[in-house]
Amino acid sequence: MEYKNYTLNLNSNVPFRNNTDYCIGTARMSLALRTEYQEQLKLVQDEIGFSYIRGHGLFCDDMGIYHEYTDNNGKVCVEYNFTYLDMVMDFYKEVHIKPFLELGLMPKELASGTQCIFYWEGKTTPPKDYDRWCDLIKATLNHLIKRYGRDEVITWPVEVWNEPNQTMFWENKDKDEYNKLFKLSFQAVKDVDPRFLVGGPSICEGDDEEWISYFLDFCKKEQLAIDFVSRHQYMIELTENDGHYEYSTVHPVDESMITLQTTKKQLSTYSEFCNLPIYVTEYSTAYTSRCPMHDTNMNAAYIAAALPYMEEINEANSYWTFGDMFEEWGVPWLPFYGGFGLVANGLIKKPTFWTYAFYKKLKGVCIHRTDDGVIVKKPDGSICGLLWNLDRNFSGRELSIDFTLPVEEESTYCLITKLVDEETCNPFKMWNDLGAPRTLTTEQKLLLRSAANPLVSSASLKSDNGELHFNFILKSNAIEYFELSKVTYEGDRGFSYERTVQSF
Repeated sequence: MEYKNYTLNLNSNVPFRNNTDYCIGTARMSLALRTEYQEQLKLVQDEIGFSYIRGHGLFCDDMGIYHEYTDNNGKVCVEYNFTYLDMVMDFYKEVHIKPFLELGLMPKELASGTQCIFYWEGKTTPPKDYDRWCDLIKATLNHLIKRYGRDEVITWPVEVWNEPNQTMFWENKDKDEYNKLFKLSFQAVKDVDPRFLVGGPSICEGDDEEWISYFLDFCKKEQLAIDFVSRHQYMIELTENDGHYEYSTVHPVDESMITLQTTKKQLSTYSEFCNLPIYVTEYSTAYTSRCPMHDTNMNAAYIAAALPYMEEINEANSYWTFGDMFEEWGVPWLPFYGGFGLVANGLIKKPTFWTYAFYKKLKGVCIHRTDDGVIVKKPDGSICGLLWNLDRNFSGRELSIDFTLPVEEESTYCLITKLVDEETCNPFKMWNDLGAPRTLTTEQKLLLRSAANPLVSSASLKSDNGELHFNFILKSNAIEYFELSKVTYEGDRGFSYERTVQSF
């Protein structure tokens, strides 16, 4: 057991920015037409509530937007079909989330080549005709403005492409070709309305430092007043494949922050871009959608530990993704298949769901921030916090944290706790104990959903000599949320809780 002791100061004001509910990732856009996808996003929005959603596939063929045909004079013409786009955007509006628009991938009829990615064959080559590509962007944005209103749609950020520094996402990972795509796309968006926020290059780790510099140098030379810089971040070693799955270990949290800090330092060297926000439009522990790590309590504890540092570095960080209705390498084989989502198929909340649900509640003045927790004071004087015991090597270590809170008068307080650990909230383990069924019966779904909720407890605490003491014992990879507030008893004439329970 490791022991830590902290004394809280209600007058403290510790730097802590909590923008964790800004954006969440999603599978390709056409999956938003499916019932399970919609149910998962409704669940996430009802219990967490993100402002924006970002994913691939706006212009993929399964959205059916771009079409070429030959008229009676033999001329090749272009037409657009926004039927599915309207359905998706109407649904997003229904659940109170806005799109963070990613321009991509390439429609088959507009692609200059045949290269594609994933089993759904998203096209990843430059357009054969940049004028038609720009017309597609303008037509889509103008349609959205007509349907949802200009003042609304201009609040939807626009990102040009996805991970062009990966050959599989951008043919030959050609930097010059990407910069051309970015410049023309940027201008097309600004032609529709200069108030749109447009950015890129949406790169991932690897040669990210080189790409960022090349991109910023280009924007400076071309005098492109970009609105933000975007990149991705994953936090694991290279994976080992076994059957349908991939396994790896996570870096220490501080090591995972190095590349993000490097990007921020790069921006600081440009007078034109030094104040630009950085959006991490994809991040998670593992970069593969077949890594069982995503389903674990360790994943929840790791994200809890990483978020305060990521929020400090970047304007916003979008977890990849909200749900497991997600297909890259085919239809998932199992209910728990290592998908990116906060919610497993079957509407089963994973432990990391609660990391975000708890951070959502941490709104107020931060009075405590350490490597194992964040505590904020609310406007009504109560405090709430999130604690974690990250054990990325699964050593089994336990952590005891004692808090002392100086108080002005002798009072009674109510302590509410919500615990998520490998014993109290671990649907992944229960599913495995059930024999890892490939499909779930209705009864099994309900059972797993019930096993996916925190253990909620309460305690009545009394201050002593001007101090209030309370303690938490966190097992390996636990996260625990708490609320502490002063209590004034009301009750009723003749009622006594103590007398009632003592009578037994």
